[in-house]
Formats: sequence, structure tokens, C-alpha cells
Amino acid sequence: MRLKDQNALITGAGQGIGKDIALGMAREGAHVAVADINFETAKATAQEVKERGVQCIALKLDVSKQDEVISAFETFMKERGRLDILVNNAGITRDALIMRMKEDDWDAVININLKGTFLCSKEAVKIMVKQHHGKIISISSVVAFTGNPGQVNYSASKAGIAGFTKTIAKEYATRGIKVNAVAPGFIQTVMTEAIPEKVKEEMKKSIPLGYFGKPEDVANAVIFLASKEADYITGQVFHINGGMYM
Repeated sequence: MRLKDQNALITGAGQGIGKDIALGMAREGAHVAVADINFETAKATAQEVKERGVQCIALKLDVSKQDEVISAFETFMKERGRLDILVNNAGITRDALIMRMKEDDWDAVININLKGTFLCSKEAVKIMVKQHHGKIISISSVVAFTGNPGQVNYSASKAGIAGFTKTIAKEYATRGIKVNAVAPGFIQTVMTEAIPEKVKEEMKKSIPLGYFGKPEDVANAVIFLASKEADYITGQVFHINGGMYM
């Protein structure tokens, strides 16, 4: 129970990696807010979290909209009274080579992935400064460091999260706020399941360990960073990629 009675808000937690983070934190004793743009998946995940014996609320949240972010954090604080952990997990892709990428696809990815991290972290910092403690953990990506053809918007947004993390960590270290990021590689999700088998085999060749990671591999790293065991760690990016980037 490394997170017993801690209060965590996780964005994009209705499914995928965010859902595994929510369930993992609940297993470690944290009370969780499941925030997602899809309220139905948020409610379904929240019900699973409650079955772990902790308190949980579902929040409908588009992280790119400031008014929704402010409202979500206000609701959270009315329910829980304290924010110990924020996980910026919400993210989307809109892939295309740069010559074919539409401006709307660039804006959508930057707004959700990077602006959303900014807006949520800003609200969290306001709360955590008063508390003199808190953990902010954001999800970056291996492509922030390696690049990936067809993902100029996604890789730029995730690289931005790495720089954002280091800056906020320096700004608020003296106020007891620790800020870190996790950069997953190829993780086995619904998205990767849809990739043709031949393509997946080629992708695996770039991974020294030879296989895709699982959502719980990412969740375990996030839980560690949220725990007291990581109290002397800030401004770091943890790479969870099977050796794909070293």
C-alpha cells in the first residue's frame, strides 16, 4: 500500500495506459479521480477502481479546454480536499507526413498532449504550493527522443512534455513539488493490436528485448514515481521501452 490514502487525479484514464495507472494506484491504496473526454469509459473505469476498496470519482474532461480543466479540479477538491498526485496521461495521435499534415491535425495533437499538460499542471501547482507537497507525472514517449516518420506533431508534443517537466521541476522544487515524466516505447494496447502482424514483427526488431511492453509496465513506473520511494527524484524522464532508446 505505497499510496495509502493519497489522492490522485489521472487524465485520459478511461482506457489504455491511463486505466492501468488508475487501477494500479487503487491497488496501492490511493483514492482516484478518473478523468476522460469520454465520460462513459471514465465511469466504467471508476466502477472498477471502486471495487479495489478505495474512493473514486469520474470526471468528464477535455484537457485542451481551460474552463473544463478548472471545473474538474474544483470538483476534485470539493470531493477530496487535497491533491497529492496528478498524472498527465491524456493524449491523441493524428499521423501524417509533414507535407500532408493538416494544420487542424497539428493543432489537435499539440492542444491535447502539450497544452493539456500545461493547463492541468497549472491547476495542480496552485493547489500543491499551498500544501507544500505534491507529485506531477506526465506521459512523454520514446519518439520524443528518437523521432518517428509520420508523427511530427506527436513527437513534438511529447518532446515538449520532457522540457516542460524539467522546467516545472526547477520552478517548484523548493515548494515540495516533484515533477517527473515517463516515456513509454511500443506498448501492447488496442491500438497496437490493430497493426498487421508483419509490421509488428518489424517494429519488434527495433526493441533489444524483442517484445512490446504492457500497460502495467508503464503504470508500475508511474506508481513508483508517485510513492515516497521516489521522494528524492525530480526533473527526470524515465524510459520504459525495452532498450529501444538508451
